[in-house]
Amino acid sequence: MVMAVSVKLVLGSIAFGIFWVLAVFPAVPILPIGRTAGSLLGAMLMVVFRVITPDQAYDAIDLPILGLLFGTMVVSIYLERADMFKYLGQMLSWKSRGPKDLLCRICLVSAISSSLFTNDTTCVVLTEFVLKIARQHNLPPHPFLLALASSANIGSSATPIGNPQNLVIALQSKISFGEFLRGIFPAMLVGVFVNALILLCLYWRLLSDQKDVEDAAQEVVAEEDVNSHQFSPATMSHISLHSLEWSSKTEIVNIDGLAANVNASVGHVETLRNRIRSETELHGISSEGSKFPVDSKGTKDQTSELHNQRRDENQNFPSNGTASMDGLADSFFMQSSQEKENPATKWKKILWKTCVYVVTIGMLISLLMGLNMSWTAITAALTLVVLDFKDARPSLEKVSYSLLIFFCGMFITIDGFNKTGIPSTIWELMEPYAKIDHASGIAILAIVILLLSNVASNVPTVLLLGARVAASAAGISGLEEKKAWLILAWVSTVAGNLSLLGSAANLIVCEQARRAQHISYTLSFWRHLIFGFPSTFIVTAIGLTVIRP
Repeated sequence: MVMAVSVKLVLGSIAFGIFWVLAVFPAVPILPIGRTAGSLLGAMLMVVFRVITPDQAYDAIDLPILGLLFGTMVVSIYLERADMFKYLGQMLSWKSRGPKDLLCRICLVSAISSSLFTNDTTCVVLTEFVLKIARQHNLPPHPFLLALASSANIGSSATPIGNPQNLVIALQSKISFGEFLRGIFPAMLVGVFVNALILLCLYWRLLSDQKDVEDAAQEVVAEEDVNSHQFSPATMSHISLHSLEWSSKTEIVNIDGLAANVNASVGHVETLRNRIRSETELHGISSEGSKFPVDSKGTKDQTSELHNQRRDENQNFPSNGTASMDGLADSFFMQSSQEKENPATKWKKILWKTCVYVVTIGMLISLLMGLNMSWTAITAALTLVVLDFKDARPSLEKVSYSLLIFFCGMFITIDGFNKTGIPSTIWELMEPYAKIDHASGIAILAIVILLLSNVASNVPTVLLLGARVAASAAGISGLEEKKAWLILAWVSTVAGNLSLLGSAANLIVCEQARRAQHISYTLSFWRHLIFGFPSTFIVTAIGLTVIRP
């Protein structure tokens, strides 16, 4: 494409630059409006600056991708309600044979879950559970958190529904679900194995010690608290960071502002927990496990004062006794609910869960058969809405509509930037050295994708490079064109493991762990980079040798 006239080129570059800054640094002090508003601002500027026309802006929005995103979000929400992620979490601790076995299980479960339910969803629902298991066994949390985030990114590369950039690639390339799976699944398996091996090599001594020397004062989580863990809503929330504070002493990235719907049910759970704690205290159970007599002639004010005093003590001085009481309260509530639940309601719930799993399996089979991916996901989502037979608003409110809006703005902004001719000119200079019919060309292309994915994010990278890389490979053969798309999917996804800021899944794990009550842990930027840098390059290189079109 010929470079656009100078005025359009400059204005288009300014609009794209604003979009890029807000997409990478959503809380930039001069304009802290976030990623979603930033993408809409970039799109609006492309139209106002007359880089593209309004009709071209509407045409740039890819409705099949938005439909597939919406459908997979809704299905994930109903799977969470059907306790799918609860069962996945229980698989992590079932008959575990030590820290190394636990780390390998996290890698496997995270990879499989993310390939079917997206990497962001997997990290949202499993982070706090993994942290509780680590605290329960007095283990350092960071190897397990790194295993969760990195394996989720690697695992999501295997299917078109694993992450947003794969959705774009599958629909633009016309590669079927089955062909996509066959092409990358072997690389994903090898990548997860190598990633787990790197984690074991880096933290072998730390895991052998079986003692959290970093935070010896941190309380140990009771087993009852792990078993009664309340999973967060399985929304595909698009992270919006209100601040990124770099501490020179601790070298920690402080990330604030994870979507509020991630912890939407926390207040309700805490209310029930406080209610049950007050009931157990009135029956004479103290936080130390001893009997506490209650004067039957005491006034309600004395009882309320005693309850408030106990509650304040538990909030200000968390201890093992408090953790045990929380676990007892949760267990008591669950047991009471089960006792009150009549057989008809119980069987109705089992039948509903079975229907959710059957519909999900049917959706996956339909995708493997090559049916239209967008309408298959939408059909599965609406089938679950109908089978639920109640107002769908609470479930649909958990959909991350901000992510859908972000994609709309991004489509328009990228299309406008393409019309400036800058991406085409840069690709024409690089294309002779990035041919995928020889090893050196694949290596150069992979490095460009990897670096650009960390600088401009993976989805914009796919939108900018996808058509150009495929067209270059199509000049060689049709098989090479398919291989080029698969390489783009693999490298742009694994590139998210390079740094803490490389993918939303990393940020979700960091933020969820930092906000966990009583068991919080902050995963620093440099600690992630020490593992992420070698893992990303090694896993990417090995995976490229396994990918077959």
